[in-house]
Amino acid sequence: MDKVMAQLEGLVAHYEELQEMMADPEIISDTKRYMEISKEAADLKEVVDKYQQYRADQKEIADNKEIISSENDADFVAMAKAENSDLELKVSKLESQIKLLMLPKDPNDDKDIIMEIRGAAGGDEASLFAGDLLRMYEKYAERQNWQVSVVDSEQTEVGGYKRIAITITGNKVFSKLKYENGAHRVQRIPVTESQGRVHTSTATVAVMPEYQQVNLDLDPKDIRVDVYRSSGAGGQHINKTSSAVRMTHLPTGIVVAMQDQRSQQQNREKAMEILKSRVYDYYESQNRDQYDAKRKSAVGTGDRSERIRTYNYPQNRVTDHRIGLTLNKLDRIMNGDLGEVIDALILYSQTKQLEELAENV
Repeated sequence: MDKVMAQLEGLVAHYEELQEMMADPEIISDTKRYMEISKEAADLKEVVDKYQQYRADQKEIADNKEIISSENDADFVAMAKAENSDLELKVSKLESQIKLLMLPKDPNDDKDIIMEIRGAAGGDEASLFAGDLLRMYEKYAERQNWQVSVVDSEQTEVGGYKRIAITITGNKVFSKLKYENGAHRVQRIPVTESQGRVHTSTATVAVMPEYQQVNLDLDPKDIRVDVYRSSGAGGQHINKTSSAVRMTHLPTGIVVAMQDQRSQQQNREKAMEILKSRVYDYYESQNRDQYDAKRKSAVGTGDRSERIRTYNYPQNRVTDHRIGLTLNKLDRIMNGDLGEVIDALILYSQTKQLEELAENV
């Protein structure tokens, strides 16, 4: 903790410097710079406030110890001891909170996301399960006051999804949904099963931060644009004009198809937004091999043996295999009550980070 405290002293000094800068008339007149400094100060405020409270409580404990060691009044000593007992509990709690606040931040945690759900192993049943997962995330998003928009989709004849891509926008979306990357396995009796046998199918979920404000200029010569007619389930045309758009970024081979907007222009704009996000993600990974490895680790192959979570309908049970969490309330979870699962995953991640921090101190 001593190493952490030394870092905190530096943070307090920097926070105070930011406060002084925010009072500088020259900076106040520069709106962009003022907003940047204000955001940095706001990000530091919670940890600085808790650390200052921690220092104040530690000083009060030290003062009480002086009283205990030198005071002759028994009642006064007893009162100081009782106060220290309460303060030590408070300090211990503050120390834990400060450690969590000092963990390295994921720079993408505040970002909106692009989520891709695909039916994998299991044919029609897998596509139906992909649709069930979509509705689960939509209901969870509604509980969080987030907004969901369909980017692109390919339905199957039975009403499921071979694939569907959505954007979810709101407060700290990526920080909560980034743990959903991977293969999701369902065990249930399909509606098409005449003999009542339980089948196992999978759908994959990929979650990527959306880079809406990326300073990335794509050379038009590097993008091939194809237009075609939008189609519904079973390949039936839903309009008579070529409004759907497919964009291919030639240097990386990344493809974005868009057909769910009202016009070709809207499809072009949305496709370009998503293409920028994916190309940015690609270049962040520096090369194609790293990008492919990142995607593969996120969703696997979709094989039934690769799963992060199992949804067992006959037993109304959900099991997250990464943390050994089992909850017997599948019905509520599929209705968007994902909070307990996501909170457990966040706690697990924080615990691992704290263990690593303790090893390096």
